Amino acid sequence: MPLEAGLLEILACPACHSPLSDHTADDIPELICTGEDCGLAYPVRDDIPVLLVDEARRPA
Repeated sequence: MPLEAGLLEILACPACHSPLSDHTADDIPELICTGEDCGLAYPVRDDIPVLLVDEARRPA
């Protein structure tokens, strides 16, 4: 799931508006919020980021 660097620069967490970083764990691509208080993980399905708070995974 290599997202283009330009796209990753403009994407932000819909909940707190912090930048997102790409992460792949167990072959499941995600975008992780870098906000200290948020940390939501948004799924990437078919190379398309799903930036819906209801679809996000809460941090452990």
